[in-house]
Amino acid sequence: MSAPVGRFAPTPSGRMHLGNVFAGLIAWLSVKSRGGSMVLRMEDLDTQRTSPEFAEVLRKDLQWLGLTWDLETPPQSQRSAVYNRYFEKLRDLDLLYPCYCTRSQLHNVNAPHLSDGTYVYPGTCRHLTEEERQTFGRAPAWRVKVPDRIWTVDDHVQGIYTENLATDCGDFVVRRADGVYVYQLAVTVDDGEAGVTEVVRGMDLLSSAPRQMYLQELFGFSHPAYGHVPMLLATDGRRLSKRDKDMDLGYLQERVKPEALIGLLAYSAHLIDNLTPISPLELAKEFSWEKLRKEDICLDISPLLG
Repeated sequence: MSAPVGRFAPTPSGRMHLGNVFAGLIAWLSVKSRGGSMVLRMEDLDTQRTSPEFAEVLRKDLQWLGLTWDLETPPQSQRSAVYNRYFEKLRDLDLLYPCYCTRSQLHNVNAPHLSDGTYVYPGTCRHLTEEERQTFGRAPAWRVKVPDRIWTVDDHVQGIYTENLATDCGDFVVRRADGVYVYQLAVTVDDGEAGVTEVVRGMDLLSSAPRQMYLQELFGFSHPAYGHVPMLLATDGRRLSKRDKDMDLGYLQERVKPEALIGLLAYSAHLIDNLTPISPLELAKEFSWEKLRKEDICLDISPLLG
């Protein structure tokens, strides 16, 4: 069996918070414990929020933590021509159609259904005639038609997750009205072309996996293994975000050693039995998915700060 290939895929819109670090740590441990390699990719599709300066900060943060990578692929903002080719593949398969629905119209259709806030799209624009399309007078988004079929994810952490795209998601957008390709298409192409065999990320992205598996099949890519890790919560129960400066790496680097931070994450996730500093290389020697806790983790950083 060939060595696994994992990936870091941060968004360079600010400093990493500990939830980002945790997902990246588990991804790194999983492949490095089996002699695999890591790919780094900057997911900067939203060029209004991201910058090369933040990307450089993220690289330095990963290096400080000891989470090295073996290859860095071009950032998503430089890959529009590549995404165009795969978009045309969908068009050649007669699976694309323009959608003129506004956000407010979609919100009025039904309540949010999936954990990532996705709405079940009812196919409003799927059967519009060319004459009807001409009446809107604005650029459309583009949706891909989905089959009435069950997709099954055998996740390292969450176990078996199933979804019927037709009833649980509906036809989904692959390119926005402004021409920007969306996460589902871009990440599928990026992972497939980089030969990624294992995708590790937060549990909030679990519902994305069936959509990406569908696109992988259409594009001729193999399905990677998936591991959707539990979310890190602050002690008051809120989800961590880049707005939480008390838990970003800029704040923590001034106060703690990287081994102490890795040790706290590993202990909180049940990867080690005692709260003790440890390096990623040391931790990789005893990593297993069976140890990793499955429920959300309330992270208390006060032991590190004294």
